[in-house]
Amino acid sequence: MNRLERRFRDLRDAGRKGLVPYVTAGVPEPEGTASLMHALAEAGADVIELGMPFSDPMADGPVIQKACERALEKGVGLGRVLAMVREFRAGDSETPLVLMGYLNPLESYGVERFLEDAANAGVDGLLIVDLPPEEGGAVAERADALGLSLVRLVAPTTSEKRMALIAGAASGFIYYVSLKGVTGAANLDMASVRASLDRLRAASDLPVAVGFGVKDAEGAAAVARVADAVVIGSALLSAIAGCDNLDAARDAATLFLKPIRRALDEQGAATPM
Repeated sequence: MNRLERRFRDLRDAGRKGLVPYVTAGVPEPEGTASLMHALAEAGADVIELGMPFSDPMADGPVIQKACERALEKGVGLGRVLAMVREFRAGDSETPLVLMGYLNPLESYGVERFLEDAANAGVDGLLIVDLPPEEGGAVAERADALGLSLVRLVAPTTSEKRMALIAGAASGFIYYVSLKGVTGAANLDMASVRASLDRLRAASDLPVAVGFGVKDAEGAAAVARVADAVVIGSALLSAIAGCDNLDAARDAATLFLKPIRRALDEQGAATPM
């Protein structure tokens, strides 16, 4: 059981809802990403999702696309991402960390080499957006051997048959995409989210985190009524986008996350176990 699995077990046992903030590696500056991650943990993050910059992030909206562009311009490749993880781990051995990204950079780096380097750096899970379960068997097998969870995405358009296939190939948790479209899109339809999560839970016992449309404490609380955790990325990046130094970015991230953390704690306390 790795840090990610233990964290979700502990959340369940405590009746708490998980907070999973996303930031792109290299934001606000490559030298400040680890410090920003520490601020996220201090503000109540249960899991941190760190985006690996890519030139064609097809599942991401304009906010994350722009963050990827800025990071790539500053030379943030996979080697620097893993260096950021090691720097973070030097000061935090407990907060689970998931790397989110796309297959092309991993193939350029060398997939098996990347998995080994990620595990050695202190990564707990990977979310590879464009790696379908039909083609990911070897990756999943090697990741499992290294103690890495392979988080999978389920979308509103996923059929029940395919949902079962994806769930069977997932570990750590399942990331439910609450909206059709890209990250940071329009408002949530909670009735639809609830119905989809009911189907998903019939296919898997893994925890379910919901993202792709959560913007504030009110939205996070609504999602927490039906999910085990809430992922929030574009809105967080927007909150720190205008910051011109690391201290300002840390303060903005903390200010943004604190009310969301309170809303999730209140929702967890109100949800019968």
